[in-house]
Amino acid sequence: MAPIAFYTKKYCRKHKLKYQTENDAVVNYIEKINLEKYLGPHHSNDVIVLADSGYDDKKIQQAIENKKWTYVIALKKNRCVRSEKSHETMPMSRGWSQVESFFKNQRRVKWVTVWVPSSNPNKKRMGFRLRQITAYLRHVGKVQLICSEYKKRPKGRRKYLVCNDLKATPRQILMAYRVRWKIEIFHKEVKMLLGFQEVASKHFDSISAHVHWVYCAYILLQALPSPRDNPINTVAQKQQYVRAIIAGKERTRIIQLLTQFNGVERYKIELRTAQEAIYT
Repeated sequence: MAPIAFYTKKYCRKHKLKYQTENDAVVNYIEKINLEKYLGPHHSNDVIVLADSGYDDKKIQQAIENKKWTYVIALKKNRCVRSEKSHETMPMSRGWSQVESFFKNQRRVKWVTVWVPSSNPNKKRMGFRLRQITAYLRHVGKVQLICSEYKKRPKGRRKYLVCNDLKATPRQILMAYRVRWKIEIFHKEVKMLLGFQEVASKHFDSISAHVHWVYCAYILLQALPSPRDNPINTVAQKQQYVRAIIAGKERTRIIQLLTQFNGVERYKIELRTAQEAIYT
């Protein structure tokens, strides 16, 4: 899929482009994208959009609704919601409260423990406490609201999730949102291991090319098959494996050369030639 271009105000003034905020650019991208080009024929209900609270925007949610896609998005604590009862009995301008306060006032809704697979290889699963309420999100419509927190850290940070699929279970919503965490891991790995931030180019096209080459390297490493006797999963492990393969090929070449007729003398000549090239 094509990346979304985010331009600064300075860049837009210089190139006579209309400036868009990040969220406006996302809305425009959603409205114009044709997923059949990338996925082939598919049902719109099979598309799920995952986003953190930075993209909690009514315009983004409305754009996804218009596409008839499903979304699971983390809400900001001050996002306004109201119950089904308030929606039926009160005018549109009344009965709204911030989602954090809303869940505090709905104490009759019990916590439910949910276990999901863990991304940590040392742990098989993780426990979460959830509370689920069907309510109305302001300027959007009827949705499912989820308040979640770690089971073993109940005083930790709570997440407020929204999903427009009213048939999805709380566990499905939580697992869908946890898939988004892989995106954070991806950004961490390309920055730390593949030199994503190590670019000194001044021109936009050069920076764009650098980003695409880093992404290509990541895709190739992910496609690398693991050895049967020692499964490898992380990018760092796969980099070490590639280095070992390259080093192994060089050792194999040298061994073959030394076992050939007059191979020792030929290898000495090769070493002297390489040494002269270094010092000249």
